[in-house]
Amino acid sequence: MPLTVIPTPIGNLEDITLRALRYLREADLVACEDTRRTGRLLAHYDMRKDLLAYHEHNEERLAPDLARRAKTGRVALLTDAGTPLVSDPGHRLVRACIEAGVEIEALPGPSALTTALVASGLPADTVVFTGFPPRKGRERKELLERVATEPSTFVLFESPHRLGKTLRDLPSGTPVAVCRELTKLYEEIFRGTAEEAIRHFSEGVKGEIVLVVRGGTAKADESIEDVVRRARDYVAGGESPSRASARAARESGHRRGEIYERLVKG
Repeated sequence: MPLTVIPTPIGNLEDITLRALRYLREADLVACEDTRRTGRLLAHYDMRKDLLAYHEHNEERLAPDLARRAKTGRVALLTDAGTPLVSDPGHRLVRACIEAGVEIEALPGPSALTTALVASGLPADTVVFTGFPPRKGRERKELLERVATEPSTFVLFESPHRLGKTLRDLPSGTPVAVCRELTKLYEEIFRGTAEEAIRHFSEGVKGEIVLVVRGGTAKADESIEDVVRRARDYVAGGESPSRASARAARESGHRRGEIYERLVKG
């Protein structure tokens, strides 16, 4: 018997596939992130199933047992919305099934990642998906530097209260698409530069957000001297040397350490 990974609608319940509905009807057990949410989905399609809560807090413990159950019965894996494993639980279960010799059947279906990418109007030939960006620290700095210098399209999930900070951390003039509440009643897709998006959402933003960013827009041909001069302007405007150096690095593609060293030495 296979483990069937089933994508579910990210908002509009009509987006579920006929194949997904058939597999749900045939499932002996449905492992899902939130039994209440999945229960409402199943009720909408006149189904009643045995549901097991399977989420980030118990997946390590439950994965081996679910893999054993998938050997003799039809187990379906769902998350709250979209495709499981994409910034959602499920990886441990898939690995446990592979190691136990259980077949994996992954169904195509709804995904906020691809929906936002297609609607963004940004190039989709080379794409980097990062999930939720780190809130702070070296990992966040490295990600932002990569976005600034790598000519790919980046897709990020972001929370409403951190969207503004992420937009402000992008190089000046970076093309973005802020995709909010995709497929839902109040869906909104804003396309423009990071600065334009900041102004557009200046009074706040609500809902689930996918941020699509055109990477590689930093001025890589700008001399280090010009970059340091701009960092000095940021310091004159009230920023600390460290913050000014980091900002200039994101905008130029030059290394932050080199900018900082030249900045503090005068």
